Amino acid sequence: MWNQIYDPLSSKVLSTCAAALPVVTLLVLIASNKVKAHLAAVIALIVANCVAIFIFTMPAGLSLRATVLGAVTGFFPIGWIVLNVIFLYRLTVEKGAFETLQNLIGGVTGDRRLQLLLIAFSFGAFFEGASGFGTPVAVTGAILIGLGFSPLAASGLSLIANTAPVAFGALGTPIAGLASVTGLDPFQLGAMVGRQLPFFSLIVPFWLIWAFAGFVGMIEIWPAILICGVSFAVPQFLISNYVNPWIVDIGASLISMACLILFLKVWQPKRIWTSAALRTKDESAGTMPARTLTMKSVSTGEMWMALLPWIIVCIVLLAWGTDAIKKILNTYAIWNYPVPELHNMINKVAPVVAAPTKEAAVFSFTWLSYTGSGMLIAAIISGLLLGFSPVGLVREYGRTIKVCAYSLITISAMLAIGTLTRLSGIDATLGLAFAGAGVLYPFFGTLLGWLGVALTGSDTASNILFGNLQKITSEQLGLSPILMSAANSSGGVMGKMIDAQSIVVASTATNWFGHEGSILRFVFFHSISLACLVGVLVMLQAYVFTGMIVH
Repeated sequence: MWNQIYDPLSSKVLSTCAAALPVVTLLVLIASNKVKAHLAAVIALIVANCVAIFIFTMPAGLSLRATVLGAVTGFFPIGWIVLNVIFLYRLTVEKGAFETLQNLIGGVTGDRRLQLLLIAFSFGAFFEGASGFGTPVAVTGAILIGLGFSPLAASGLSLIANTAPVAFGALGTPIAGLASVTGLDPFQLGAMVGRQLPFFSLIVPFWLIWAFAGFVGMIEIWPAILICGVSFAVPQFLISNYVNPWIVDIGASLISMACLILFLKVWQPKRIWTSAALRTKDESAGTMPARTLTMKSVSTGEMWMALLPWIIVCIVLLAWGTDAIKKILNTYAIWNYPVPELHNMINKVAPVVAAPTKEAAVFSFTWLSYTGSGMLIAAIISGLLLGFSPVGLVREYGRTIKVCAYSLITISAMLAIGTLTRLSGIDATLGLAFAGAGVLYPFFGTLLGWLGVALTGSDTASNILFGNLQKITSEQLGLSPILMSAANSSGGVMGKMIDAQSIVVASTATNWFGHEGSILRFVFFHSISLACLVGVLVMLQAYVFTGMIVH
């Protein structure tokens, strides 16, 4: 057995700096734009192993096994989702169905700002609710690039939009994960998150259009933005507080899309914004000006053929996300592999947990119930209906693997870093640094959730990582554990913009390989600013508007 050590240098400042080395290395290398993302991830992974072994005294055997476990976990299920989303996208492009979809969306409105609201925010929220784990960014990024948006606009704006729905993503998986580690009622946690994020469901659509078109461009379409935000925020609050936390995003996104489309039938802005370029940012990032999309008339048959793949995806992913279907699938296709000489060989100790707790290290290969497997099945069905032969599908899948190869390496390396930092106690050292904020803890505890998602790429993983720490610390400080546990999830959603995994998904979906640094530099300010605003809201709930806290 090995016990985690949270202050290996006998100095909280020095130990925290050492713990921050892997993530700082990763972000600096990616932001420099001089090192390819997959190489940056591998270098950061090497740094993480050195820190874990030589500073945090983790046995080298444990460190290397944790790295391998994380790398495999990075491909299954995360990389598996990305690969099959891109596969479906390429099938629809090859048969012209994607171009028809573009024309359909352009038929709703030719204004690029309104297209962003409809696709990046509302449509993306639906995919976040149905599957999560990178799917919404991959789908919306691909659609936006096909509509003529520049690569930076398609990537960065998809990331900004994919924030407010994240805490309820993948049929409430982040809430379930948070409840599992804290022992708190998932319905109460979901209700508390539902009293925090709706404010940002109102803010993010305005923020999104401001980032794209500037303040004047945003003001010109404020009625549509308000309709989009309110029609998402109100159902988000009502469903989370009075129904359950599992269907929040799906219900809110469908209502938002319907309200926005109906509103656009009776209202259009005085000036139609036709440029898909991201103001002056695209030129400074070295991209070409976005092309103009030529709209074509679409017949009823073409319309249904274009929508069919995405209808199939929605049906399959909704089924794959239910507990009943997962249970059936896992009955016939599950393989739990406890990693030898790693599983239950590490103790998490105080003050992170009240009593020593063994760290599990089990690779659950539930291959059939993976969201990516559902996506692959949906892609195969769609491909056959679009006219592909079985041989043609295999050939296209091989091409997709070639296109996604470096991205899959990057994602695996990212998850390896996340797994290693969790098992070595590096992440807990960072968490304890935030926990020492005293009366300011509601603010910095929220940022801890942001840090967790930035490190792991998942709100679910961040909740599992820091959820219990949030509960223990809040109880010690006399704060509501429900408030601070929920704040971990609500603050974490803003870290989704800058986690390397999401950035790689965005660059892959938009075919903008090698420009991950440009995307990171664009979204970083938006990420930290919105995370700080969530922290301010949680501070107000903790000390001023205490009636908002779920009891």
